[in-house]
Amino acid sequence: MSKMEAYRCGVGDLWKRQTGETYPRTFAHRMGGCQDLIQRLELSVKLGKHKGCVNTVHFNPTGDLLVSGSDDKEIIIWDWAANIKKLSFYSGHTNNVFQARIMPFTDDCSIVSCAADGQVRLSQLREGGRVDTRRIGKHRDRAHKLAIEPGSPYIFFSCGEDGVVYRFDLRTQSPTNLFTCLAFGANKSSHSAIVRLNAIVIDPRNPNCFAIGGSDEYARVYDIRNYHWDASTNEDQPVDSFSPRHLIGNDRVNITGLAYSNQSELLASYNDELIYLFQKEMGLGPNPNSASSEMSEELEAPQVYEGHRNARTVKGVNFFGANTEYVVSGSDCGRIFIWKKKGGQLVRLMKGDKNVVNCLEPHPYATILATSGIDKNIKIWSPTAPNLIPLPDYVEEKPLLRGHLLVDFLTI
Repeated sequence: MSKMEAYRCGVGDLWKRQTGETYPRTFAHRMGGCQDLIQRLELSVKLGKHKGCVNTVHFNPTGDLLVSGSDDKEIIIWDWAANIKKLSFYSGHTNNVFQARIMPFTDDCSIVSCAADGQVRLSQLREGGRVDTRRIGKHRDRAHKLAIEPGSPYIFFSCGEDGVVYRFDLRTQSPTNLFTCLAFGANKSSHSAIVRLNAIVIDPRNPNCFAIGGSDEYARVYDIRNYHWDASTNEDQPVDSFSPRHLIGNDRVNITGLAYSNQSELLASYNDELIYLFQKEMGLGPNPNSASSEMSEELEAPQVYEGHRNARTVKGVNFFGANTEYVVSGSDCGRIFIWKKKGGQLVRLMKGDKNVVNCLEPHPYATILATSGIDKNIKIWSPTAPNLIPLPDYVEEKPLLRGHLLVDFLTI
């Protein structure tokens, strides 16, 4: 299949579905990544009950509910399609909620969250709208992200600016301190050796592996099988590491967001820099300092996505489409950028916030995107526009060169 065929669908696909030549599930997956749908995305719902910046949005596994968290320390569960707030409750956090996620196979009744207060909390929804919430873990600094083991109602991970990665099992009383992330080659006794973590993600094709990123240039990959639940092996032992070659040794960059594709590709967004897509064979090994310069130069360069700006906040990045055919990011200009994963071509640009777009959450199976940022609302984007929406003229007039920021040409 050519690159263009991967992004286009037509009458022939409909005919194959109707005649049984294509399985319905195959048809849905192919249509879900169709560029025609991406170019018809428009704002369809605006959810606006928070009193502060919305820092996290997450669909439940079936996609009918959305959970959000905010600087107002509230967590809200939405029937997003009907624009109805089903439940709102105080999270128990004493500072901005950074992430809230619904645990799978819990009837949408278990929500885990982390925040600027370093706490990791479990909120359980009871009959009659009552919510029980309790602290189940604590980082010594801000805790930005959680990663749920695919299909597990019990197991998830957290990371924080203290450099610590915790593994939680809701069937046990306390989390396991897996390790503290340290800079490669640094003096382990020095506090400056700690890598302050912003992101953690689990490989959906191999849930034994997870990746973390933070205050240096490396995305590190770990294998949970190298650790014991009694924390007797709590050493920093990555199995691989990734960085664009030109950023190695640059102490001014850090990773703000990570995402895994369905094909185990690792996506990393850097502050004051660009977004990079790493294939498995692009790894620098467990210790990039020991990798020879010849080996590093022989590695294929990662795919680059550019045009946005990531400077003001800790921005996420994500894949989009039924087969993760697209890459999506917010920007300091308040716009949402959507690129083709293959080739990095910008295909859609949408105004998503008056200031900054930080969060982008794809629906689990439909071509629908939830976004949030500095505004006190959540925006739902659906492919309902009657006509294809082209890129603005000024994008066509200003071709993106390496290192060029499209936002320099945007008028807000």
